[in-house]
Amino acid sequence: MAGNALRFKTNYAVSSKIEPFYKGGKVQISRDEKYVFCTCGPRVNVLQIATGKIVHSIEQDDQEDITSFSLSPNDEMLVTASRALLLKQWDWKQEKCMRSWRAIHNVPVASMTFDCTSTLLATGGCDGTIKLWDIVKQYCTHNLKGLSSVVHLVEFHPDISLLQLFSSSLDCAIRIWDLRTSKCICVLKSHYSAVTSLAFSPDGHTLISSGRDKICTVWDLKQRKEKRTVPVYEAVEGVVVLSENKDYSQLGVKSKDLHFITAGSKGVLRVWESSTARCVFTQTLPSAPVSSPEQTDGDPLSLVYCLLLPLSERLATVTAEHNILLYQLPSLSVQQQFVGYSDEILDVRFLGKEDTHIVVATNSSQLKVFELATSSCQILYGHTDTVLSLDVFRTRSMFASCAKDKSLRVWRMDPETGHMRCVAQGHGHSNAVGSISCSRLKKAFLVSGSQDCTIKVWDLPDDLPAVGEEPAQLVTRITEKAHDKDVNSVAVSPNDKLLASGSQDRTAKLWSLTDMSLLGVFRGHRRGVWCVQFSPLDQVLATASADGSVKLWGLHDFSCLKTFEGHDASVLKIIFVSRGTQLVSGGSDGLVKLWTIKTNECVKTFDAHQDKVWALHGSSKDDLMVTGSADSNITIWKDISEEELVELQAKQEDQILKQQELSNLLHEKKYLKALGIAISLDQPHTVLKVIKEIRQDEEGPLQLEKTLLRLRQDQKESLLRYCVVWNTNARSCLDAQAVLQVLLTHLSPDDLLQFQGARTHLEGLIPYTERHMQRISRLLQSSMFLDYMWQKMRVTGAKDSGELQGEEMDTSPQGIFILDKQSEQENTTHAAQQQEEDDDDDDDENEAPDSDEVQEEEESISTSKIANRQAGKAMGTNRVENGGHVSSEESSDEEDVMEISASKSTVSTPCIMTDAR
Repeated sequence: MAGNALRFKTNYAVSSKIEPFYKGGKVQISRDEKYVFCTCGPRVNVLQIATGKIVHSIEQDDQEDITSFSLSPNDEMLVTASRALLLKQWDWKQEKCMRSWRAIHNVPVASMTFDCTSTLLATGGCDGTIKLWDIVKQYCTHNLKGLSSVVHLVEFHPDISLLQLFSSSLDCAIRIWDLRTSKCICVLKSHYSAVTSLAFSPDGHTLISSGRDKICTVWDLKQRKEKRTVPVYEAVEGVVVLSENKDYSQLGVKSKDLHFITAGSKGVLRVWESSTARCVFTQTLPSAPVSSPEQTDGDPLSLVYCLLLPLSERLATVTAEHNILLYQLPSLSVQQQFVGYSDEILDVRFLGKEDTHIVVATNSSQLKVFELATSSCQILYGHTDTVLSLDVFRTRSMFASCAKDKSLRVWRMDPETGHMRCVAQGHGHSNAVGSISCSRLKKAFLVSGSQDCTIKVWDLPDDLPAVGEEPAQLVTRITEKAHDKDVNSVAVSPNDKLLASGSQDRTAKLWSLTDMSLLGVFRGHRRGVWCVQFSPLDQVLATASADGSVKLWGLHDFSCLKTFEGHDASVLKIIFVSRGTQLVSGGSDGLVKLWTIKTNECVKTFDAHQDKVWALHGSSKDDLMVTGSADSNITIWKDISEEELVELQAKQEDQILKQQELSNLLHEKKYLKALGIAISLDQPHTVLKVIKEIRQDEEGPLQLEKTLLRLRQDQKESLLRYCVVWNTNARSCLDAQAVLQVLLTHLSPDDLLQFQGARTHLEGLIPYTERHMQRISRLLQSSMFLDYMWQKMRVTGAKDSGELQGEEMDTSPQGIFILDKQSEQENTTHAAQQQEEDDDDDDDENEAPDSDEVQEEEESISTSKIANRQAGKAMGTNRVENGGHVSSEESSDEEDVMEISASKSTVSTPCIMTDAR
């Protein structure tokens, strides 16, 4: 157990991600109510409602933002329009584009919709025109003109037999188009601001329109007149008509008259009776701050879409913060919540007994609690400004938050339902509260650090309020002016006796929590300190700074023990892992680094974010960590050090077994299997050894050819790659050339070019092969010149056999001829004088000396032949031993041979000249 605890972490892998999937724009729900379609830049994401997972992502090839889309009522076709003025028809289940065509609009398409038969598609452009398309026959059927501005709303009448299309543009009027005549048959004027939504009654005789002029208008479509104007006192973005045959008494519906629900800038749903223009029900958001009467349209709580799900009797709303909420009718209880876009992630913490949840602070006043298993989300209301920091208590069933609204809150999780509620809150700071820390041993107190340069210690009540009661008020025990600038971080020691604080004034300080007396100051950072953390075991404090470094300080003498440098920008967050023996840091360069304290070494760098890593936290079991970044991504990391160690050990064992098997196969001369194993081990030297073994066999070339041709294509690719390296070395070039001969002989050029990187490998083979060829050519020329000279010597010796008298030749093994030219000349002169003096002698007396000279010449020539043959054998042996490679010794031997040949030709010349005389 101790061994496992002390084992260092070596690597983390991404376990899961929570990514943005909706950044504004249209939202549509499929007819079977299983999927939500929403835009996210150049993509349309398909969210499965049951699991909360993105199951499909339809992305534009040209990376142009999607301006509008529409799903056919039969859930089969998806049509998208982009800024590239293209319409694309998709089989969204296969994520395949079926066809694309020009939208004909001169500017991007702003709105589109299908008719109830999934045959006609209407597109409204920013150029003030409406075009209708027959999707089945693939042609434009209508081109409706007459509007002067952007057509942001188009809807077909639910009764397709009427062939009517309703549209609205920025002129605030609603136009009814007769598709039989392609003319506008009526203009409905009532609104003084943009019309945002149209809803038809079930019988199709009544139309309800909503606008940002804070009214809803009820229209009689038979008479094409206004029936009633309903003042709703908020900018309305969506309107939904309730069914008449359902019981909605919980929503205040007591009559059979037409009722509708509005969603707008106040962020609440309200039910209205159309006949009396009276609001019969107003939704109240639990734990939500009270909306001010002067609430603006840009409030983050405002609703931008409202959609009815009739099959499951649910209602979907989309907020201005890109959250999608599903309510159950008629109770309007929140059933599911999805966060489409979180903006910057400022802090994140694990929650729950088994770390089943995470709580996230984003660039928002709302807190988001995600269940990791299902990605479902709870949105917690309470703060009125951006939440800046979070911390959890030891049991992880409670956590604290602080925000720019100068307050802090304590939240508790219901262990059975997982529901979160606020149990305590505190006010007292005069500026934004940027950091918070909870007590470690007991749920006793909180510490907060603020931009007002003070630190406050808050006592937590023993008895927290029950469900339904008002949150308790936190009382300040001690307030201390701690730093000269903003307090960026506070941390409570594991024994609840010490407090550390880090500030923008480039210092960190150590305090006693009993009386907030200053114990020491840590100086050394060149810029502000972003984070401070106590080691869980040692008396050590870690600090992270904007100067890009992490420092470890001793608590006894406040000296710097170690400095970790590796980030190129500010280090924003640090945590201890592996029982305090390692550190994990997150920086504004988007990198997360794992450090080993003992060696000062960065073990691993993780690059999973594109922006500042503000949030970093480890699980209670030390096997998970979570990071959050300004790129709106939340990443869950899993420790895979154990898995990698086991995998490495298994790989090593497998390699040992394969090495032993390889040795056995070579011994048994099973070359094919041996070669396959050597290639699978990716050991070029072992493969070369196997090939040498094959070539040394009696039938080496034939055996090599049979073996190589039986290899798989991937093995041949590896072999070709090895040959490029072997060919650069004189010791292994012959083996490489032998392999290449087999491959080039039996494989066609097309087959070779199919190999991965074949072109590069072949280009690498050419220069060295040409060099080997030139070397062999030079050696061949030298040997042929030697043979030529030897043949000439034999011919010359035969012609001059009668005149080589007194010639001496060295018959030593070197094969070098030594001829005494002076004795030869003396003998020749003496013979001439003797012939002149003895002209009268008999011929028999002259024949005896001539026969002796011939015999002596023949013996000297025989001796020279033997010497030359021995020299030739010695050179041949040297050539074989070197395997045909030219070395410096061989080059010198060739030069010696050339000198010998020259000496031979010099020797032969006087003999020829003598014969001529």
